[in-house]
Amino acid sequence: QVQLVESGGGLVQAGGSLRLSCAASGLAFSTSGMGWFRQAPGKEREFVAGISWRASSTNYADSVKGRFTISRDNAKNTVYLQMYGLNPDDTAVYYCAADPLGPGSSRSLQYDYWGQGTQVTVSS
Repeated sequence: QVQLVESGGGLVQAGGSLRLSCAASGLAFSTSGMGWFRQAPGKEREFVAGISWRASSTNYADSVKGRFTISRDNAKNTVYLQMYGLNPDDTAVYYCAADPLGPGSSRSLQYDYWGQGTQVTVSS
């Protein structure tokens, strides 16, 4: 059974930073593209960042470029999202997702597996 478990969310002041982690089990993590998405209250889920299974390529939503960094540790079956310069617009539930053999696409339909999410709240 595939499990993706996010952690690291919390309450932070504007300008602060957080690092999210997503631990994967039950899938071939090292050959899975991974993505982070988020969903704010009353809004649709949106792409944040993606990383290919070889970590050879990453892509980001324009709204987070230069502030967020996605990375992965295949030895630990874990993908990370380092977030700097947080602002209230970043408040959302953050989800990680896995796409076996995928490129870390921005399209949510590409992803087969999803975690339960972790809440990030940024106060002004």
